[in-house]
Amino acid sequence: QVQLVESGGGLVQAGDSLRLSCAASGRTARSISMGWFRQAPGKERQFVAAITRSPSLTYYGDSVMGRFTISRDDAKNTIYLQMNTLKPEDTALYYCASARYTGNSHLRSPPNYDAWGRGTQVTVSS
Repeated sequence: QVQLVESGGGLVQAGDSLRLSCAASGRTARSISMGWFRQAPGKERQFVAAITRSPSLTYYGDSVMGRFTISRDDAKNTIYLQMNTLKPEDTALYYCASARYTGNSHLRSPPNYDAWGRGTQVTVSS
């Protein structure tokens, strides 16, 4: 099993930046792909970004394209989400997740991930 722990969330103002981290432990060799999702109160879990391993391909949700960047450091078993030009609508609980597979459409769907962190809260004030 893979254990995931997110960090880096906080309260910021619109236009600010934040960088989230997700540290993986356990059977990390199974983490072929990693993703970030977010969920606001009363809304469904939304795909934010994903990254594969060898080759390192990246995918983004439409609402964050051009503002967020996902990256991974396999030596540290950590992935990152650099979030720039934050907007109030980015406010949500952000989750890190691990998948054993790749594929653009596959990685956009939460059921295709088999390990999840507990989340880190991001709040953007206007």
